[in-house]
Amino acid sequence: MSGSSTWTPKSALGRWFESRLPIGGLVHSSFIAYPTPRNLNYMWTFGAILSFMLGAQILTGVVLAMHYVPDSKLAFTSVDLIRRDVNWGWLIQKLHANGASMFFIAVYLHIARGIYYGSYKGPREVLWLLGVIIFLLMMATGFMGYVLPWGQMSGWGATVITSLFSAIPVVGDTIVTWLWGGYAVGSPTLNRFFSLHYLLPFMIAGVVVLHIWALHVVGQNNPTGVDIKSPKDSVAFTPYATLKDATGIAFFLLLYMYFVFYIPDYLGDPENYNTFNPAQTPAEIVPEWYFLPFYAILRSIPNKLLGVIMMFGAIAMLALMPWLDTSKVRSAVYRPVFKWVFFIFVAVCLGLGWVGSQPPEGMLLVAGRVLTFFYFAFFIIALPLLGLFEETKPVPASIADAILAKSGSGDAVPASNA
Repeated sequence: MSGSSTWTPKSALGRWFESRLPIGGLVHSSFIAYPTPRNLNYMWTFGAILSFMLGAQILTGVVLAMHYVPDSKLAFTSVDLIRRDVNWGWLIQKLHANGASMFFIAVYLHIARGIYYGSYKGPREVLWLLGVIIFLLMMATGFMGYVLPWGQMSGWGATVITSLFSAIPVVGDTIVTWLWGGYAVGSPTLNRFFSLHYLLPFMIAGVVVLHIWALHVVGQNNPTGVDIKSPKDSVAFTPYATLKDATGIAFFLLLYMYFVFYIPDYLGDPENYNTFNPAQTPAEIVPEWYFLPFYAILRSIPNKLLGVIMMFGAIAMLALMPWLDTSKVRSAVYRPVFKWVFFIFVAVCLGLGWVGSQPPEGMLLVAGRVLTFFYFAFFIIALPLLGLFEETKPVPASIADAILAKSGSGDAVPASNA
């Protein structure tokens, strides 16, 4: 789907280099001449926003790694010294800490957009699976990064979450011992987590390249869910999509900078400003906000092993969406029942996030179990059945027809009701 490149270097040296390694032509065909659906809205800017945030996290992370000490006796102090003694260290640390939350805000909106508009449907299954892999790597990176400051919540979070692997039959205890580097969290744990936290963002970058490659092979989805069929359905990526992406990044940066400069500690836990004390357990051990829905699912299941399976199963359901959804219509714009089911699903996820932040007792425990049921019901019950029984609206024959119908300057020609 990449546009055919007509770019030719002007200099003799440029033409010589291009004939041996055509990077310029690749960039031109992929990011300038690439045909983009002309009806994309600003929900399609989150891919660019996520790429920007990944770059920001890698850059600030590399600088922080120069000053951080992965030792149980020095880690907390080294983070404090970064804030106080390193030139602009306070800014770099806050950019990195809040950048993790901004990253997850953008990725959750990116996933929600993909579900709403059916971006997981064929021929984009591999593209979607690569996105789920990126999400898993992000979660692993975020968890390990949260442990590194070695505050009270970091240390106990590491203890609780890594202990979950002990529920795995036969090899569980061995996995936990390897993660800890001993029989309790300590300096070996920090060394392992620091190494992996430094490595994983570069792995994410590699999968992102594959993700973009897969996107350019099958082409972008769009609000109608109809593929590009003629030149009138598309525009060149640059300047149209480029300017839209730049606008989306600019507005997202305003939110990001608001948190960094005005409420830099709002998304953190006050307990984490005390150094880790293995002899004093916090009143309530809670992970970062972006893990709370999955944490709520884990705590809602009485059996430890089943809870771990359900927690990872919640992510596996995302990977299986291309095969669970039986509807032939991609976009929720033309699926009136699915549209309401989608918003109920979003409410369920938000409810799980709130339940995960509260003590697991009384009616909250019941609420967690009910919300967990509805979470899995969306994938296992709603997606297969809606495709069989839902009455969908007529889908336009092309993107251009959908735009003309919306503007009132022409009549759309339905492609199908299925």
